Amino acid sequence: MLASNESPFPPVQAVLTAIKDAAADINRYPDPGARALRSALAARYDYPVTGVAVGNGSCEILLAAAEALLEPWHEIVYAWPSFSMYPHLAAGTDARAVEVPLTADHVHDLDAMAAAVTDNTRMLLVCNPNNPTSTYIPAERIARFIEDVPPHVLVILDEAYVEFVLAEDPDTSIDLVRRYPNLVILRTFSKAFGLAGLRVGYALGTEEFRAAVDRVRQPFSVNKLAQAAATEALRHQDDVARRAEWNVVERAWMDEQLEELGLEVAESEANFCWLGLGEADEAEVMQVLAAAGVAVRPGAALGAKGYLRVTYGTRSENERFVAALRDALAS
Repeated sequence: MLASNESPFPPVQAVLTAIKDAAADINRYPDPGARALRSALAARYDYPVTGVAVGNGSCEILLAAAEALLEPWHEIVYAWPSFSMYPHLAAGTDARAVEVPLTADHVHDLDAMAAAVTDNTRMLLVCNPNNPTSTYIPAERIARFIEDVPPHVLVILDEAYVEFVLAEDPDTSIDLVRRYPNLVILRTFSKAFGLAGLRVGYALGTEEFRAAVDRVRQPFSVNKLAQAAATEALRHQDDVARRAEWNVVERAWMDEQLEELGLEVAESEANFCWLGLGEADEAEVMQVLAAAGVAVRPGAALGAKGYLRVTYGTRSENERFVAALRDALAS
């Protein structure tokens, strides 16, 4: 299972215990304000709790932001290929999607994105590290970019994979959301915290942003078990650090193996890689991988035919993928 960028490791025992304890009271609805979780996040980032929003994954917050803030005559700007959820934001609101191609190095072209902003632009999305290409833009460059964006445009910095970043401290960007009122940071418990099955995402922004998304979301969107698990998981940053360290080792190993096969690999700062297949046929490669019981994400479905997005799994899983890929390239 190397297709969905999940952690191959379960959460720590304390998180599982918190889930079990919360299940004893499952006949009651969860706290609609997720007060314990939001307070824990505010303490973790030294951020006002009034500006902390939580959702059923960060996807729910994205969809709620679009519903609350976009009208049919508005525009939403994002890079492409990027997170596959982004086109749904325009489709669901009748806003106009403005897709800006990535650079040749599979990185956001921030200059081109800034140039694409008009008086009708209301939302601009930056996925960092970018899904599916795994590339990263330093916080200092993001800051210069925000300076170039008019204040009427909400910039959403989608950092679902930021805990895996090596280039700088993953929390460097938190200072930016304190400086720029038109910036919102999105993060999730699905990846580095190993809670994909519970779907918990959160946003740091202004109190006005939190209130806007809360008005349009369904009530009780973050269930009782998810709230309990995420609150406990925040107490175990050492577990997140271990996952990040493991990811570094597997990232280096995978890059070496793929480069030996003569494949182009983007410079990853995430828990997955983006590799070009060269002359190989993507559909045929996917067929061989599937026959070997290996699931990865094909580039055609992500806006870039001829590429694969592959999650870093355990070493045995990664070895199984590389062996199947070698067979596919040789066939």
